[in-house]
Parts: sequence; C-alpha cells; structure tokens
Amino acid sequence: MRILLAGASGVLGQRTVRELTAAGHEVAGLGRGATNTVRADLLDGDAVLRAVDGMAFDVVIHAATALQGTSLIRHQEMAGTNALRVRGTANLLAAARATGARRIVLENMMFGYGYGDHGDRPLTEAGTPFGPAGTNPWLEQHVGAMRAKEELAFTADGIDAVSLRFGLFYGKDVTDTTVLTLLRKRRLPVIADHGRKLAWVNVDDAARAMAAAVEHGRPSQAYNIADDLPTGFGTHVRAVAEAFGAPAPLRVPLWLLRPAPLAHTIMATNLRLDSGKAREELGWKPSHADSVEGVRSLARTLGV
Repeated sequence: MRILLAGASGVLGQRTVRELTAAGHEVAGLGRGATNTVRADLLDGDAVLRAVDGMAFDVVIHAATALQGTSLIRHQEMAGTNALRVRGTANLLAAARATGARRIVLENMMFGYGYGDHGDRPLTEAGTPFGPAGTNPWLEQHVGAMRAKEELAFTADGIDAVSLRFGLFYGKDVTDTTVLTLLRKRRLPVIADHGRKLAWVNVDDAARAMAAAVEHGRPSQAYNIADDLPTGFGTHVRAVAEAFGAPAPLRVPLWLLRPAPLAHTIMATNLRLDSGKAREELGWKPSHADSVEGVRSLARTLGV
C-alpha cells in the first residue's frame, strides 16, 4: 500500500516507517523537516492540500506530536501537541479524501482515559469511557484533544479509522537519551509509588502495533497498546538508573512537584491498560513483560 505518515521523523514515526517498509509498503513522510517526502506544516490545512495535490495514498497515519524531552513538566508545553491532535487530524482527514485514502491510523495515549486514580483493574477499550470531560481546565485541554482526535476520525464519512492508545514510551532513543540525561543531571526526581502504577510500552513494540493496525485494525476501533505488567513511575526510573549506572533519582514528596503541574499529575496517576484486544485482533504482543525487564534488556543491548 501507499501510506502517508505524518510524524515520520519522530521516534515513533521513524520506527513505523521501518516496519511498514519491511512489510512491503511505500511510505511518504509528511512534515516540515527536510527528511519528509511531502513538505508541509500539518497545522496549515491549505498547505497540506497543496503538498498532496495529485498524489494518491491508500492509508494515512497520524503520529505527529510536538513533544520534546521535557514536555511532561508544564501544561503549556502540551499546547502544540494538543493542536496537532485536533487541527492536525482535521487536516489529515482532508488530505485523505483528496488522495483517495480509505483508512487513517491514529497514535493516541492512555491519558485520554483521564488522569487520576483508576484503581488496580486494567482498563479495557469497551469498559472505560475515553475522553471523559473534566473540571480542571488544563487537563481538559489535554484529554479533550485526545478525545477530539478519535471523534473526528471515527465520524469521518468514507474513511475507516483505527486508534492506538499507547502507554508511556520507553526504549532506544527515549530511555537512553531523555530519561538518562535527566538522571545524570539529577533533574528527574520521583515520588513513592504507594501502589500507583502506569502502563508502559517499548517504542519499537509501539511501531509494530502501528504497522499491524494498518493491515489488521477493524474500522472505528481503538486498541490499548502496553506491556503486560504495569510499573510505578518511580520504580521505572530507578530501574533505568540501576541498569545504566546513573545516579539514583531523588525521592521527594508529591507536593514538592507542584511547580511542575503536569509531572505532578502524571506521577499521581494510577492507570493500567489491558491489551488483550490488540493481541486477539492485531496479532500484537509486547516484547517484554514489563518496562523494568525492557530497560535492562536495552542496557545489555547497548553494552552498558
């Protein structure tokens, strides 16, 4: 198939291109960077349509974000990604119609289920509302953007939409760069987990899920994509420090993170995912049981 991939230059996008190309598909990257085949700002709908004029695609993939290494600190740093999830999705749907694409595959995140304490039972796609309206105006911006991304695609006439709801990413070019750099600079404190756990997924596994969704995802369906076992944020970061020989993170009380409100919210969240549907329908499964095993394997692979 001919595939247009927005976000092809990102960590997930690069790996997704690799997976799709290995499967025999032809991929064109859409974005502003020089490495993209189709050059346009995804937030400029007219520019996107001009860039794809005369082209034909079978599938469009939306994996574009504006996240940087420290974009989980302040709410304002999510503004670019929120815009890409809303306006960017609308513009990609227009590009899909203009190029004859009949399917769109979306990257989304588990926090679309809402931040906070979801208890110890893993969330399923059918059993938990996605994008619940909240009372916190900042969090509603983030959750609302994730909700809108799916609603826009699932209600688009003539286009099959599949959404993947990922756990937090770890792995090559994530753990060994951003997380490890922050640890070595002593700029990544953690709190006691107190039973709170989060869903995680290796970014290479996430790319395999994207490729599987292109070929096997059912229309108007969402799939949770995460390791089998959730891991507390503090446990995960300490495992990275141990595996790579970095200084152990400083453990602080939760209230001390209030100047970093988004990080405060994420570390206080308890959210686990059930990926059974992806196993059954996409033929996907994680390469590691949990992120602790995953980061140890990464360290060994990198010769640490």
